[in-house]
Amino acid sequence: MSLEDLIDELDRRLADADAALAADYPGDRGARQPVHTVYVPADKYDGNTVSDWGAEARAALEQYGGCAAELAEALELPPGLADEVYERVRAKLAREPIEDLRIDFEDGYGTRSDEEEDAAAVAAARALTQSMRAGATAEGAGAAAPYHGLRIKSLEAPTRRRGLRTLELFVRELSAAGGLTDGFVITLPKVTSVEQVEAMVTVLAALEREYGVPELKFEIQVETPQAILGSDGTALISRMIKAGAPRVTGLHYGTYDYSASLGVAAAYQSMEHPVADHAKDVMQLAAAGTGVFVSDGSTNVLPVGDRDAVHAAWRLHLRLVRRSLARGIYQGWDMHPAQLPTRFVATYLFYREGLNEAALRLRAYLGQGESGYLDEPATAVALAGFVLRGLDCGAVDPVEVDKLIGVDLAALAQLARRPGRGR
Repeated sequence: MSLEDLIDELDRRLADADAALAADYPGDRGARQPVHTVYVPADKYDGNTVSDWGAEARAALEQYGGCAAELAEALELPPGLADEVYERVRAKLAREPIEDLRIDFEDGYGTRSDEEEDAAAVAAARALTQSMRAGATAEGAGAAAPYHGLRIKSLEAPTRRRGLRTLELFVRELSAAGGLTDGFVITLPKVTSVEQVEAMVTVLAALEREYGVPELKFEIQVETPQAILGSDGTALISRMIKAGAPRVTGLHYGTYDYSASLGVAAAYQSMEHPVADHAKDVMQLAAAGTGVFVSDGSTNVLPVGDRDAVHAAWRLHLRLVRRSLARGIYQGWDMHPAQLPTRFVATYLFYREGLNEAALRLRAYLGQGESGYLDEPATAVALAGFVLRGLDCGAVDPVEVDKLIGVDLAALAQLARRPGRGR
């Protein structure tokens, strides 16, 4: 048998495996990943929520960190670090204080009468449309989140009917008002089986047919041990991604439900507990190469009270966000307006601190200098992706990329293997 004949034979033998690899691991989908998701209970949400959160976040920054030096002292940052990001964060809180908004009909909303939740679903959908229309105007900076949606109740038997009724009302109202955009996403909480993901796909397909709307997307919230380890010993979260593809866009870790379900005492439930790290390690492995985003959870220590209490909560939040970023988890939850300053300070510091080295190594990879590193193509992809993430959230400016790396954004996206980069 000649070499060409052997290769042809191998192509035939491996055709199914090649097709499965391409289908199951399509790679980066070219979309922007928000740095956080903000959860607002449905009864507390209205068309001004995003701008109100931005105003409250700016007020908290002004009161408890009125200048770069004061913020550096409050957060125990080395001198000069806060100078690098302070004005950028102030501008972000005015321009886009919330990157991803979720109107919560689950734990944050609780159990209400059907009449009350029906009315809340319709009102929230109308308010979301109002917010997006305001944000689309030149005067509406900071009025809307580019990503938005709702968290419904779970598909477990006791809440299934209520959760799906709320979803149907919300989608119906949004579609009637022309408010469904490519930034719309649904969060499915407390997923315990692959069958629930398959059921969600069926529901969304039915809603699309009924209301003539584009393909609806959803996130899986990992809050139960069953999502990580099934009764058959397999990592069900991987099978859930496959069952929901291509509708599944994200995996969100639920800090407190998951920790409690494993018997962790309340005082020790946190984003950095070993059980949390294990779950997120599995989530990252399952999502790798699929184009599905992974999000960390939240801290329930809120920056409220006197000055010392706010600063202590800020330091904790800053450390936890930086820890997630270092672990390759680029998104988390925020639950209070005063968490937004430290979300963006931590995020901006991460990208600003790494920008010069990433640029140096990319220039060397492109043959435009030396860096002291011999980077392989996969590392170049990671370096370019790092810079793109910094650009997406506002930590890095396009002019800096051109100056430091010598490439335009299209070339940078090609390096990151994100040629279709969009929102």
